[in-house]
Amino acid sequence: MKRLFALSALLLIGGCQTLVPPASEPAVPVEESASEAPEPTRAQGSFSQETLYSLLVAELAGQRNRFDIALGNYVQQANATQDPGVAERAFRIAEYLGAEQAALDTALIWAANAPEDLDAQRAAAIQLARAGQYEQSLDYMERVLRRQGDTHFDFLALSAARTDPDTRDGLLQSFERLLQRYPDTPQLVFGKALLLEQDDRPHDALTLLEGQPRAERPVPSILLHARILQVLDRGDEALPLLRRSLPQHPDDKRLRLAYARLLVESDQFEAAIGEFSTLLQQNPADDDLRFSLALVCMEAEAWKEAIVYLEDLIARGSHVNAAQFNLGRAHEALGNTRRALDAYSRVAPGNEYLAAKSLQTKLLLDNNRGEEAATLLQRARQSQPDYAIQLYLLEIEALSEQGRLELAEQRIDQALEQFPEELNLLYTRAMLAEKRGDLQQLEADLRFILDREPENAMALNALGYTLADRTVRFEEALALIEKAHQLNPEDPAILDSMGWIQYRLGNHQEAERWLREAFERYPDAEIAAHLGEVLWTQGQRREARRIWSQAYQNEPDSPILRDTLRRLTGSETL
Repeated sequence: MKRLFALSALLLIGGCQTLVPPASEPAVPVEESASEAPEPTRAQGSFSQETLYSLLVAELAGQRNRFDIALGNYVQQANATQDPGVAERAFRIAEYLGAEQAALDTALIWAANAPEDLDAQRAAAIQLARAGQYEQSLDYMERVLRRQGDTHFDFLALSAARTDPDTRDGLLQSFERLLQRYPDTPQLVFGKALLLEQDDRPHDALTLLEGQPRAERPVPSILLHARILQVLDRGDEALPLLRRSLPQHPDDKRLRLAYARLLVESDQFEAAIGEFSTLLQQNPADDDLRFSLALVCMEAEAWKEAIVYLEDLIARGSHVNAAQFNLGRAHEALGNTRRALDAYSRVAPGNEYLAAKSLQTKLLLDNNRGEEAATLLQRARQSQPDYAIQLYLLEIEALSEQGRLELAEQRIDQALEQFPEELNLLYTRAMLAEKRGDLQQLEADLRFILDREPENAMALNALGYTLADRTVRFEEALALIEKAHQLNPEDPAILDSMGWIQYRLGNHQEAERWLREAFERYPDAEIAAHLGEVLWTQGQRREARRIWSQAYQNEPDSPILRDTLRRLTGSETL
């Protein structure tokens, strides 16, 4: 209340007095300045009684969360008085509220009336950059640079990097002029390199960054360097670059985190665990890091270590659903079925809910607890009706995968009684019908879907492929598959269907072309079976066996692969 009493006293005295800008106890939170320089002494001005009253009202309004009044009064008085203290206060309030135009206007008033204040010049530069006025922003940045202050050229480049090419080119020229006057300024080098990268000139950006003395390179430049190496398919150089930089910046979270993530991408999980552990020691309250460490432990199959971090997260009330889900996975990997089921059951509705219910169902079925799984899912559908359809689908999928087709069909009929025209359920029934060879039911369901959604690429492809594979209605099949391909030209399943219909039509070379593309995109057993058959038919038997062998190693129980091998080679194995 000290500031309020001071203002009240000034009003009671009357007349023109000096108002010290209220910066030490702001009524609204403000971000601390990034500058480490001591705060400069601000000029004090003489204000009229009207101004003092307006500022008092602003302070009282701020204390009562009427920030609109506080901002309005401060902006008005900043314009009227041109006082740097009042302008700064107005700017801080505007920045806190996200009032962009007010922040820009008051930052410019503050900078104009406090030319020696580096915080003021920086604030004006950043607000101008946010407003897209990059040339003017550079002028203010240069004022800071001339006084050896900490600039924000990196922010300026980042804000401008994704603008139109003409703006980037103009800004690049400005950066080059400044670099001629202030060579080797780290933030200028970073800014120019960033703009070059965004201008599709990664080699030029890399040359510029590599020309910096290693000891003077700031962390943003190191991270940009590593990213460009990856873009240029030189990712093997990025890891040593980051590793060499860590001793220079041992406490920089961004650098160590980038290094740890790159270790994960390189499948160096043990080293990644060490880096994430160091990060967590440096930032013990950061539960995002704790969760990342748990996931890396999961990737490394360090299940017990993962459990420690996941249980810690649950105890801290952080990432609870995701932690319970992964806790279930970890216990399941260790063979502890009871604890796995318990963890899965504790996952509440949200992103991990359906995945948890799916794993819980499969685990129960694997342990011959089918009735328990059915009861669990029925209760889940009753308690969470918004998830009812998805819960039916995951139950039917789990039953189908286990070969319990009769029970799966009972469940789909039950689901369709409740949701009679639900297209996802109808598609699922069509796929079950295909497994038992009921092509009439399959076609009826898929035709119903296509009547409702004529451009449903998945239904078009499923019907087209089935007609190509199980009938001689080849022209009809080709039309359906071609339409699916027009809608989704990169889908490997559709590419596989295109290849298979060409094979059935006797166009073997055309079939091989489509199937090779499909296999390149998604080398699963079904596509391998088709491609191998086409190659075998053309006399390329060694290559056919190679492709089948590759698929067999990954999916030895694939029915279509075994059937193809038996038909063509007389044996289900290679």
